[in-house]
Amino acid sequence: MTLKLCGFAVSNYYNKLKIQLLEKQVEFDEDLVWVNPVDPSVYLRSPMGKVPFLETPLGCLSESAVCAEFIEQTYAQVPLLPSDAFAAAKVRELIVYLETHIELVARELYGQAFFGGQTSEATQARVRKQLAKGVEGFSKLAKFSPYVAGDHFTLADCAAIVHLPVVSMATKLVLGEDMLAALPVKAYGKQMAERTSVQKVNADRKVNAEQMAARYAKPVL
Repeated sequence: MTLKLCGFAVSNYYNKLKIQLLEKQVEFDEDLVWVNPVDPSVYLRSPMGKVPFLETPLGCLSESAVCAEFIEQTYAQVPLLPSDAFAAAKVRELIVYLETHIELVARELYGQAFFGGQTSEATQARVRKQLAKGVEGFSKLAKFSPYVAGDHFTLADCAAIVHLPVVSMATKLVLGEDMLAALPVKAYGKQMAERTSVQKVNADRKVNAEQMAARYAKPVL
């Protein structure tokens, strides 16, 4: 069964799924789908017009967490979740903390950090407060020994390697402080950059960032 990963390679969530597919050695195609504006036909495949989404022979799936679970259950030959139910739940817990309490919060800074927008002082103060709480919670769960969840590369790493560097950069640029400074983000990123999957994703991301800059006539991220 051939999958098609739809979206664009500047998206963290697109790259999270792409790393997962590459690590699991799943054959897949890519379909470049832009948003802003959203082509009306995209709503037939992704009800909210969001990317990434997956096209499968059974139909389309949207939301990266749903897509990741489908990939994991369908292609079990290279598991990225522990077989033990509790250990698997702890990996999912890390992802929720990372994406809900860190990335989603920091996303309010991306417009100013990367695209020339402005973030109000009130928003910055709120983001700083929420991020401090989220990072504190995440730091209690993350192991970085050497991977986020412990000894083995898991789905948590697929998410962490695409989210953590961006959050670190955005907070430093907008808030004047790296809100992830207490975490070993740089050392972790250097280690992860040795993986073939991450090298592929980073190279494709750079190319897509140039395409995006040309499309929207804005600075390359």
